[in-house]
Amino acid sequence: MSPVLAAALLVAAERLVELALSRHNARALLRGGAVEHGRSHYPLIVLLHALWLGAILWVVPSAAWPNWWLAGCYFALQFVRAWAILSLGPYWTTRVITLPGAPLVTSGPYRFLRHPIYAVVVGEIALLPAMFGAWRLALAASAVNAAMLTWRITSEDRALAPRRGV
Repeated sequence: MSPVLAAALLVAAERLVELALSRHNARALLRGGAVEHGRSHYPLIVLLHALWLGAILWVVPSAAWPNWWLAGCYFALQFVRAWAILSLGPYWTTRVITLPGAPLVTSGPYRFLRHPIYAVVVGEIALLPAMFGAWRLALAASAVNAAMLTWRITSEDRALAPRRGV
C-alpha cells in the first residue's frame, strides 16, 4: 500500500471513530436539553474534510514518501486532539451543541486556548498534504478551512456567550 493511501485511510478511520463518538455524545446532550447551533455550516465542514482527503489522493503521486519531520508534527497534533476531546468528555461533539447551565470546560488544553481542536484542525489541514510535498493543496485547503472555521467559531462563540457571561 502506498504511504499516501495509508495516511489517508488512517485519517479517515480516525474521523469515522470521532463521528461515532460525536453522534453518541450529541444524542445524550440533546436528550438532556441541549441545543444545536450553526447547523447550516456543518455539512460544508464535512464536505471540506472529505474533499481534502480526496484531493490528497488525487494530487499526490501514490509513490510519494512523507517528510518525516512534518509527519511527526501531524502525529503530535493527534495527542492535542485527544487531550481536548478527553477534556470535554461527554460535551465533545463535531457539532456546536450547548447544554444551558453546563459549566464551560477550562481544563486540559482549554486552559491555554479557547478552541484547541480548531487549532489542531488548522495544523492538520496544512500538514497532511505538505508532508507529501503538495504545498499548493496545503495552502488552498488552509484558505478554505480558514473561512469555514471563521464561520464556525463565530457561531460557537455566539452560542457560548451566555455561559461566558457575555
